[in-house]
Amino acid sequence: MNNANGMTKRIKKTLLLAAACFASTAGAEEPHNFDCLIEPHMMVEINSSVQGKIDSITVEKSDLVEQGQTLVKLESAVEQATVELARARTQLQAEYRTSKVSYQFAKRKLTRFDSMYNDDVVPLHNKDEVETEKNLAALKIQEAKEKQLLSELELRRAEELLDQRTVKSPITGVVVERYKSPGEFVEDEPILQLAQLDPLNVEVILPASMFGSITPGMKGKVFPESLRNTSYAADVKIVDRIVDASSGTFSVRLELPNPDYKIPGGLKCQVKFGPAANSTHTDNTRTANKPALVSAR
Repeated sequence: MNNANGMTKRIKKTLLLAAACFASTAGAEEPHNFDCLIEPHMMVEINSSVQGKIDSITVEKSDLVEQGQTLVKLESAVEQATVELARARTQLQAEYRTSKVSYQFAKRKLTRFDSMYNDDVVPLHNKDEVETEKNLAALKIQEAKEKQLLSELELRRAEELLDQRTVKSPITGVVVERYKSPGEFVEDEPILQLAQLDPLNVEVILPASMFGSITPGMKGKVFPESLRNTSYAADVKIVDRIVDASSGTFSVRLELPNPDYKIPGGLKCQVKFGPAANSTHTDNTRTANKPALVSAR
């Protein structure tokens, strides 16, 4: 997977480099238009932090997902039983109550023996024995409290282990690929691949002669290839600080809002910088309904 992603990135960069070199030497019709690529803001491969057999997968390819949504559940009968056992232990109060009763009784007994000792009715060693019983009873209460605390910590640990059997989405986006099915065993391999499509990244490579004229915060007007006569406003977010000596170019990334997923990732585009980018022709219209299927490739 990593090799394939790396190869795809190299191919995209080669295409952008070629386009940038062509734009810088061809004296094009529109010298301020540059070829670009629209890509997902983030690609995430979802796997499980623990090994196990998949019990259920709640999404399919091209489904929209929300951050925090449950995507995958592993079989967890043992972990659920462990949580129930730990919870039952935290609710046990008999030992604490018994030790408390014993302590109260030892206190009353010591009070009586103190009085009798002061009246010379009982010897010192008898008073000392009763006082020791009272101190031991107090330690029993402390021991019961510590056991209760340990039980609560065991419950938290059991709940964390159970929670690891559920995989949730770290982003809001779309399911690009589903690699596994219920019943399959997972170890380190990915289960799903997600893409964040709002915002989108617009990648463009510019000639070195423009270095310094493009800065973060500038506006750009993006023209997606398949959405003719439509343009979208984007903000420059990253400007590469190093010029590639072999090609005489540098890279720039713009961020393109896409709240309704109207623009799919993977499109070729053109981008225009400067005052013209704020033209009234820019289409910032957004629809309320999200489409059910979005291609992120």
